[in-house]
Amino acid sequence: MAIEIPKVSLSSGSGPMPLVGMGTAVYPPVAPEIIKAAVFHAIEIGYRHFDTASAYGSEQPLGEIIAEALQVGLIKSRDELFITSKLWCNDNHPQLVQPALRKSLENLQLEYLDLFLVHWPVSLKPGDFKYPPEKVDLLPMDFKSTWEAMEECQMLGLTKSIGVSNFSCKKLAELLSTAKIPPAVNQVEMHPLWQQRKLREFCKMNGIHMTAYSPLGGKGTLWGANDVMDSQVLKQIAEAKGKTVAQVALRWIYEQEVSMVVKSFNKERLKENLQIFGWGLTESEVHLIDQLPQRKIVHAKRFISASGPYKSLEEFWDGEI
Repeated sequence: MAIEIPKVSLSSGSGPMPLVGMGTAVYPPVAPEIIKAAVFHAIEIGYRHFDTASAYGSEQPLGEIIAEALQVGLIKSRDELFITSKLWCNDNHPQLVQPALRKSLENLQLEYLDLFLVHWPVSLKPGDFKYPPEKVDLLPMDFKSTWEAMEECQMLGLTKSIGVSNFSCKKLAELLSTAKIPPAVNQVEMHPLWQQRKLREFCKMNGIHMTAYSPLGGKGTLWGANDVMDSQVLKQIAEAKGKTVAQVALRWIYEQEVSMVVKSFNKERLKENLQIFGWGLTESEVHLIDQLPQRKIVHAKRFISASGPYKSLEEFWDGEI
């Protein structure tokens, strides 16, 4: 039986967005069939929010499996799903935003996105996707004009909501100072070892919903680290509750009123990641998690260059590091 996932309404008035989504970022890349099989199973057990990006190479397989799920009646209509994709840095230029979104829609075989995010507050020289980027390709980003192009995408109905990813309080404030449509979402790294208290408070005050990526610390991704899963404090809480460390970490995020995208292609873990409702953490357990030493995992060093717009990590994250 499919699990019912709680949802949140966004400031754009659209949605609502399921609070647990399935992430599709995987490095090194895997065969499209692996992604498709995992997504199909995820739909079967209750996932309705799927997070992709042009940079992940997962838009096409995701689109194919959505079409298949509709065809076989696993879902009755496209409206049952919440699909998020992202604008890569090569396309962080006003004139390229709409063509990039249209390309994502083509890959996904969809008429609209539910949420379209600016992937990073970085512009790269227009052209083909390259990762890591060449230092000479790093350019200053025109936040105001790029965001105006994002707003136009929403007004045209190509996406129901727009937002950002990896934006600091300072960069959000800069965006809000000129935005006609404020970002509905800021998707950032967040987990018990990187709790983002300052950013959470800022987003809450400004009606921006926060989504956590790498909620389990990003094991197996480009920046893979096991610190969250290896935390002795989380292990002790999990043991006491008869839960897994992953469930405790995800439940903690949920209790902060933050949504999350969790990447797993493993059937058991996909199911486990949804079993975080109907129980809670005690006050003393939350206190123990609050005391955990903080360490950011995703630094974005590849966007730092002596000749680029960001000369240090401090500058990139505006001291929120």
